[in-house]
Order: sequence, then C-alpha cells, then structure tokens
Amino acid sequence: MEYGLVALWMGVYLALLLAGLPLAAVLFPRLADRGVGVAIPLAATILWFVGYLLGHVSLSLAVPAGVVVLLALAAAAFYRRRPAIDTAVVGETAAVFAVAFLFLVAIRAVDPAVHPIGGEKFLDFGLLRSLLRAETLPPEDMWFAGEPVSYYYGGHLLASLLTRLTGTAPRFAYNLALAGFYAMLVTAAYGLAGSLAAHRGTPRRSGAVLGALFVGIASNLSTPVELLAWLLPDGVVAAVAGLLSVDPTVVNPPAEFNYWDASRVIEGTINEFPLFAFLNGDLHAHMMSTPFLLLVGALCFSYYLTPESALRRRRLLVAGLLPPLAGLLAVVNTWSFPTAGGLTALTLLFAPSDPRTLLPGTLRTRLTADDWRADESLRTLVAVGGGALVVAVGVLWSLPFWLGTASTRSVAVLPDRSPLGPLVLVHGTFLLVFVPYVLRHAVPRLTGRWRLAAAASVAVVVAVGVAVDAAAVAVFAPLLVVGWLLLRLTERATVAAGADAGVASTDGGAEASTARGTEPADDGGPPLDRPGFELVLLVAGAGLLLLVEFVYIEEQAAPGRFNTVFKTYMQIWVLWAVAAGAALAHLCYRHRPTLALSGERWGQAMRAFAVVLLVSASVYGAFALANHFDDDGAIARTDDPTLDATAFVATAHPGEAPAIRWLDNRTGRPTIVSAPGGYNWNGAEGDGASAAASLTGLPTVVGWHHEIGYRGEDAYTNRTADVRRIYVGSPERQAELLRAYNVSYIYVGPAERATYADITVRNVPGVTVELARGDVVIYGVERDALPRE
Repeated sequence: MEYGLVALWMGVYLALLLAGLPLAAVLFPRLADRGVGVAIPLAATILWFVGYLLGHVSLSLAVPAGVVVLLALAAAAFYRRRPAIDTAVVGETAAVFAVAFLFLVAIRAVDPAVHPIGGEKFLDFGLLRSLLRAETLPPEDMWFAGEPVSYYYGGHLLASLLTRLTGTAPRFAYNLALAGFYAMLVTAAYGLAGSLAAHRGTPRRSGAVLGALFVGIASNLSTPVELLAWLLPDGVVAAVAGLLSVDPTVVNPPAEFNYWDASRVIEGTINEFPLFAFLNGDLHAHMMSTPFLLLVGALCFSYYLTPESALRRRRLLVAGLLPPLAGLLAVVNTWSFPTAGGLTALTLLFAPSDPRTLLPGTLRTRLTADDWRADESLRTLVAVGGGALVVAVGVLWSLPFWLGTASTRSVAVLPDRSPLGPLVLVHGTFLLVFVPYVLRHAVPRLTGRWRLAAAASVAVVVAVGVAVDAAAVAVFAPLLVVGWLLLRLTERATVAAGADAGVASTDGGAEASTARGTEPADDGGPPLDRPGFELVLLVAGAGLLLLVEFVYIEEQAAPGRFNTVFKTYMQIWVLWAVAAGAALAHLCYRHRPTLALSGERWGQAMRAFAVVLLVSASVYGAFALANHFDDDGAIARTDDPTLDATAFVATAHPGEAPAIRWLDNRTGRPTIVSAPGGYNWNGAEGDGASAAASLTGLPTVVGWHHEIGYRGEDAYTNRTADVRRIYVGSPERQAELLRAYNVSYIYVGPAERATYADITVRNVPGVTVELARGDVVIYGVERDALPRE
C-alpha cells in the first residue's frame, strides 16, 4: 500500500483548503461556515482556470503559474480584508474531508483496477494519460489519432494538474484523484447543508451531517424495498408490485445481492447515485463536476442571503463569479453547464432581493407594474435573463472548448417515460423528506378556501399526470408547484409586512420589518418559519427531473434518453441531498404545535423517522461494501492492497503486460495502430479494448466505438476500414496509410490476431520488429523507408 502517496495527496488537498479559506470567507461571509466547506473546490477552480487558459500555450507552465496565482489571491484576500475564519470549523471540515478521502482510498485499495468492463475506466484513464503526455490543450484523442479529444475533459485536466504537482505516477494518481473528488463532494455538501440548516435556526452540525450522509452514503430505495419484499409474504409483494408497476419476480434474496442493480431501476436508463458511482470507480465527468455544482449552489446561496442594498456584491456574484464557474462546468461536464444557468435564474427569482435592482435605474423602472401578476411576470423575465447571462458569458469563458473540443448533439422530445414504481424507488429517499417538509410549511399558510383551492390544484395536476401516463408529473409536479408558490407568496407577504411597517431600505425600496426567517401567522399563532434556499434546490431538482421526462439529447452512443437521465440524475441527487439534509434537520428541530402532534412529540417522531430513513438508505451501502471487501467481491483484485490502477494487467493479462509497459515508457505521443473495439479486453472480432492506447495515452488510429458518438458513424467506419487495410491490405496501400496516419508502432496482440486473420503488414519494407514478448509483437515503422508508388 502506498501510504506515502496517500499522505502526500492528503496534504495537497488540505493545503488547497488553507489557500481557499480567505477567499471563501470573503465570498461567503453570510454562510454559517464562511464557505469553509467549499474552500477546496474554490481553490481548485483557480488552479483549474490558470491551467486551462495557460494550458493552450504550455501545460508545463500551468501548475507553477496556478499555484502562484492561487497563493497571490489568497494573500490579497487575507491581508486586505482580514476575513473572520473560525478555526474550529476549519478543523471540523478538514476532519470530514480526511474521513471521506480515506474511506474511498480504502475502497479503491482492494480493487484499484481500471479494467474495461463495468464502466468507463478505460476512457477516464486514457484521458488522464493523454493530458499528462500533452504539451498544450486540447489533448490529442487517444482513440482517434491526429485529432483533439472530442469530449469534456475538464475534470481529468484538474486530476492531471494535481498529478503534475505531486509528481505522482499516473497509475497511482487515478485512484488518489478519485478519492479527492469524492471527499470534495462530501465536504461541500457538509458545509452547504450545515449553512442552510443554520440559516433556518436549526443546529448547523445536524444539517451538515445529514447532508453529507445523503450525498456520500445514502442510496435509492430499491435495495431496502427489495429486502423488505423478500421478508413479506408473496401475496403482499405481488399486490404492492402490481400497484407500483414493478415486476415481483425480480426480488432477490440478500445472498444474491449485486451492487450494480440499484443503478438500473428505471428501464432504458441509468439511475446512479454518488456511492454507487464512486464505488464502481470511474473517474467520470458527471462525478467530478459535483463539487463544483455545489460551489455554484454556495454562490447562489450567498446571493440569496445578500441584502438588496448590497448592489455591488450581488452584481459581482451574478456577473463576475457565476459565469466563469459555469464555464468550468462546461469543460468538466457539459451536462451540468445549463444547470448553472437554471439555478442562477431560480435564485434571482426567489431571493428576497428583487432581481430588477441589478439593472440600471431607467430599465428597472420600465420593468415594474402595478398589477401583481404582471409585476411577477416581469420579475421572472429578469431572473431568466440573469440565468441566460451566466450561460452566455460562461460560453465566452470556455470558448476554446466550444470551438475545438465540444461535439454537437440534437435535442429530441417525448421519450419513453418513467413508470410510477421505479420512479418512486429511485427518488423515494428524498420524497420521504420533501413531502412532509413541504406540508410542514404549506398547511399552516393555507386556510379556509385557500386550502381547498390548493388541494384541488394538486388533484388536477395528479389527474393530468395519470391521464397522460406521466407518473413524474403526478408525483413531482405538485412538489414543484407548491414549492414555487411557497417561495414567492411568503416572500411577497414578508415584503408587504415590511412595507406596512414603513421601513425604508437604503436602495429606496421597502424591506421587511419582520425577520427574514419568520412571518406572522394568519391564525394568530406563533410566527411561521419561512422556507429557505433548500426549497430553491428542491424546485431546481424537480424541474430537472420533469424536464428529462419530456426532452432528451439524442446521441448515437446510446439509445433514447439513456445518457440524458444518466448525466442529469446525478445532479438531481446532489442538489436534493443538500436540500434534504437541511430540510430533515428543520423537521427534527423546528416544531409547530398547531399541527397534529405537540411540539415535543413532533420532534421525537421526526427524529425517529430520520433514523429509520437513514438506516434504510444505508442498507445498500452495507451490502455493497461487504461484497466489495469480500474475497470474491472485486472484479480485478490484487494480492495486496494497492492504489496501482494498472497492476491487474500483469496478473489478468500477463501475455500483454510487457508490451503495454514498453509502450508506456515511450516519450512524447508516437501514434500506434491497434484493433478497435469496446468493453471486452479480447472479445469477438472487432471488440478488443484498445488496451495499448487506453492504458498508455498513446494515440491509436481508431479505438473504442465511443468515437461514433463523438464524431459520427462515417468517420469511425472509415478509420476502421483503414486500420483493416493497414493490417491485411496491399503493401502499397499499407505504406500509404502508415504514412498518412503518421504511425510509429504497430501493435499485434490477441485482439489483432482474432480480428485480422492473416496479418501482412510485417512484410512491408520499413516495418521491423521492435519488441516480441509474451503474446505481443510490436513493429516499428521507419516512415522514410516505406515504399512509395
């Protein structure tokens, strides 16, 4: 086990935490933890931006320049602003990061392999190796030699910058970077959920711990429900399964548990959650973007808390800080890029400060109306415009990506929708929190005819959802609508109360005389707790969920909305995990005696409910981790714990290990040619794993069939045909293609022999044996000696 490397990377991450502290304290002064929870993603963002912008000139200069810029900004923030930093919170956050980091290190140490099956590890490791071989950005595509990578590689870029900074061998850096992204996510959720809870008057640590557990440990309800079904009589199971449109025959006993099943609940989609994704071990874009998505959430929450009079700060947040962060997300995981704009728009709409105050005075005046409905529409229009601004300027911040790397996709509508049962299983963990939370705030506010009208509206929405066979509409649209109304109507009531009290703001408007956290009760009872930013996150997640039921991105890489749900559901989980942490803490500690239970009994009931929910959501983790650490649980287990991602090659593929190691030691980026394929190392014809390219970062003429989705079927098919001609064509054509693709090495291993029965390229003048070891022969190409027509 590489304990020294673990300590080194832990030290680097904690150094980023310390460097990010003064910047976070300046940007998040109103958060309960002063932004400590997102200090590492914040520092990493600065390091990333310097690396990304300077990397188009020289990647070798990117790391030292990034460190200098980060330290300079941190010093400026500390010595000019002298921000208040709570050392106890810093120590607490560092401990949370360390626990999460070491937890994932332990998981990866028993199965560190970047094997080609069960995920995208060959893609992820290949991108990391390509970036470490590259001199400038964008990196050359290891599966499409001579062309820049056509994929969002920003997260792998950050991993490569940390690898260069620490001087770590790539085979170890892969798993250490993976553990770092997981720990950043858990720590960011801990900090943001704690700040949300504190803003609502509940214990910060309670919300923080719950948020961290929801994002880092909890799973969907498929595993606990399956366990419960296994214990119940068959007749009861069949009846419930029929009601939820679930096949009762898929219920497996605990002995047949498979960690993979919980990610494939809704047919034709992937329904991942963080624990599954990081346990599976891909260093994939939708996972690496999650800490930065929560950084967007923290900036939005900071805006939400900023008073209307602090105009300069609010403009800085919206126009100065959110756009570049959106640009980062575009390169790290393009699927999260529009979410940054959407979350900004919702924040502007629901924040206590009017978004129109961000505009110049004349324009602000024109966008007001006496009628509240028209005024609300204008406010919404400005909020949407703010979100669009973040997206538009974010494009400018990431312009090199859009011009040279991004691949195009088309938008399609009306895919196959999710049935009720699987939908509830996937999102039930959060439904069990959000439904009582929304009721907790809606019931005291809706009395008399308003309660009847609200119930009728919800009934209509549910009926429409059932009528059009849209279970998501029936289940989640009521949450979205009621959440939207709670945020806006309670804010209007608070502002009206402030106007009645005649309290003038420094901006010339009226501010609420009541506390931002409460409002008067209509029934004369105790003041009502106002819903906070956690409800904005709830609405954002519900909007994403409903969107992918009707709209999806059409791709050649996967059918229908397969990839759209895959990449969107992770964002929903992360946003909802933070919101659920704060909401559940609120339910446990903030009581309203006018409800069915007394305040004391309500608190006891909710705390018991929280324990049951967390235990249920942890059942998957208990089974999955037990299987993972079991002797037979790992796919490519090594003899001793290690973080070496390629150690499995020597044991699982000893015939090819020496040749791959030899290629890995080549300097620069010499082009190789090998058989294209996919997820099997040595499968049927045309289904090799392109291991030589994927494990070394050396570009091959054509590799995995993922390139069909990136570049189109014709481009992939043409190169595949050329590779066949290189191996078995006429000498003249072979020489022509070797010269055209600038090939330096020809890889002939088991996959190539299975794919091309009679390989003749060895007979071409200028092609000589460079290495013959095990099951592989590598031919070197002297291009000047190749025959010409």
